[in-house]
Amino acid sequence: MAETLETKKEALLSEQYELLIKQLKSLLSNQERLITNLANLTAAIKQTFDKVSWVGFYLFDGEVLYLGPFQGKVACTTIKLGKGVCGTAAEKGETIIVPDVNKFPGHIFCDPDSKSEIVIPMFKNDKLIGVLDLDSDSYNSFDEIDKKYLEEIVKFLTEEIIN
Repeated sequence: MAETLETKKEALLSEQYELLIKQLKSLLSNQERLITNLANLTAAIKQTFDKVSWVGFYLFDGEVLYLGPFQGKVACTTIKLGKGVCGTAAEKGETIIVPDVNKFPGHIFCDPDSKSEIVIPMFKNDKLIGVLDLDSDSYNSFDEIDKKYLEEIVKFLTEEIIN
């Protein structure tokens, strides 16, 4: 298991993600507890990308999304399905990119410094597990490249790591 993380801040975004994913495949293990894997994954993302001001998981307990491992400022503890970006992505079952959170109807302002966001829902066997949420304190921080690679990370997590 890798215990250090190599980053290349000067590389293209796609190259940064490819390096991160390669390392995640060594860092994460289905032999570890879920919370351990999620904690290391959030730390790896935060360490890799300067544009990320907050990254974390909201896990689904059958009723609400509740705060899981994260890196960043303190956060909202529960989110109802269909509420905010996280609840909407979970309910719709699709990734949502928000260039300006002020323009997202019903956005939940856990961090007043957050300007843009991307949320990727996580499903296993067609069952909602939760969402991966990334915020930035800059507008327009996330795009289709982020979406592609973050969805790949979530796919790896749900297919190979989460039992």
